Amino acid sequence: MNADPRPLTDEESVNFRTRKWVRPEDLNANGTLFGGSLLRWIDEEAAIYAILQLGNGRVVTKYISEINFVSSAQQGDLIEMGLRATRFGRTSLTMRAEVRNMITRQSILTIEQIVFVNLGPDGLPAPHGYTTITYDRDRVPGTSPTA
Repeated sequence: MNADPRPLTDEESVNFRTRKWVRPEDLNANGTLFGGSLLRWIDEEAAIYAILQLGNGRVVTKYISEINFVSSAQQGDLIEMGLRATRFGRTSLTMRAEVRNMITRQSILTIEQIVFVNLGPDGLPAPHGYTTITYDRDRVPGTSPTA
């Protein structure tokens, strides 16, 4: 999990909401989970998370920090991905990601920073106006009173 031996605080922890089943088409030449498949899943999950946090379907990946693969997954393993918003910028959202084996809870990967940028109709960065995480559905694009 976290390289730091102290437990994560509520502000640092992630919420594990998405699960994947490692299937034969997800394997590399070593017979373990292909990193590219895992990164694709994380980017998609992070985009959905950013869309729901920012209330806008027009978000793009801006930056992904160092990716720390600490273990692997085998065919048939169930993995879960977790994300947590760590910072709201004027036009961006930064989050932390962790992937772990769902059964053993062994960490597979951590990413300290994934940054998404909120875009306006013109395709340029646009202020989003949010500063806190939501778990309500009020920010789903097209459902807010201002949409």
